[in-house]
Amino acid sequence: MLNPQEQAIAVGEDGAGMAMRIVAESARLLGAPRLIPIASAHIDGALYHGDSGTLFAERLVEGGARVAVRSTLNVGALDLTGCSRIRLEEPQRGMARRMMEAYRKLGCEQSWTCAPYQAGHRPAQGSDVAWGESNAVVFCNSVLGARTNRYGDFLDIACAITGRAPDYGLHRPENRRARLVFDVSGLSASFLASEIAWPVLGSLYGREVGNSIGVVTGIASHPGEDALKAFGAAAASSGAVGLFHIAGVTPEAPDVETILAGPEPEAEAVIRVTPEMVAKARAALSTAAAAKTIDAVAIGSPHLSQAEFDMLERLIAGRRLAVPIYACTGRHVLASLELDDCRNRLEASGVIIIADTCVVVTPIMPELSDGVLMTNSGKFAHYAPGNTGYAVLYASLADCVESAIAGTPRFTDIAP
Repeated sequence: MLNPQEQAIAVGEDGAGMAMRIVAESARLLGAPRLIPIASAHIDGALYHGDSGTLFAERLVEGGARVAVRSTLNVGALDLTGCSRIRLEEPQRGMARRMMEAYRKLGCEQSWTCAPYQAGHRPAQGSDVAWGESNAVVFCNSVLGARTNRYGDFLDIACAITGRAPDYGLHRPENRRARLVFDVSGLSASFLASEIAWPVLGSLYGREVGNSIGVVTGIASHPGEDALKAFGAAAASSGAVGLFHIAGVTPEAPDVETILAGPEPEAEAVIRVTPEMVAKARAALSTAAAAKTIDAVAIGSPHLSQAEFDMLERLIAGRRLAVPIYACTGRHVLASLELDDCRNRLEASGVIIIADTCVVVTPIMPELSDGVLMTNSGKFAHYAPGNTGYAVLYASLADCVESAIAGTPRFTDIAP
């Protein structure tokens, strides 16, 4: 399976040799016939989950390993920019910092964002890469048209060091064809044009298709990159979605016929989305439907873009929040917020800006036994109850802002 050059690296006792053995054994277990070169990597394994991850990264550093391709970093457990206070205590805090430093020494870019595609890391369509982080993987495959499987902790950095990945799964063109249709033409145009629609549809899509690949039809125009980001993140959270297509929007699906794996599917392979299905999916994103007050709002999973911050500032319009809005973003956006004083204006209203990490992967929000969190993120809605202990209310960004100002839930209904 390994070529002579790869075999020579694999027998080494240094960090590169260890990395090559990890990639080669993964390929064997996956049934991949060979390794393929990759153009870049996005590393999810730098988030502290325990000492083993830190010790693994430090062993690679001690072995002289360095990444062979461009490698950006997903969120860490600490906000190294100093924007927000992380409640992680010692010794975990020190181990998390050691882990982040080890990945820097391996040559990874200090991006610390779950949206590297909005921070300038955008591999070319058709290129093979090795990306971790579920939303980044699905965006890379679906919106950029690059090719990656979901690379988990340890394997992601091993691929980056070797510049190789197993040749299987979504790296192969035949595995990227759609096998079912997800038809949203029965939904109202006003709903499909709304920001609230895309996390809901993504959550429904993930539950309906599982790990299959589908093509969405019934979208009249490109919904925008942030909408696709929200759709993919929710789909990857509720299902095992690594790739979706939208007819006429995403690069591999100029039309339904081009992307389908075979002839027009039978009725059972067409999911015709109804308003009732959407209403049920939207309701399922909330776990605190009867809440009369909220304790916090959290947005930015995936990390907020500059455009989303602009919208947030317009919606707040200089008003003071009754409860904080935790706005998670990457340091690439933070720099632009500081250029035009947007950060100071938002913080004066009560927004807590968080960079390098987010509220569901490290302790930031106050620990409350009966806390209620409102969010416009399908991914936050999925993970927050288990990761933070807060019950969740799902709403649009506009409703999140109005609720934060009032301290009580506010909802504007947009009929699907």
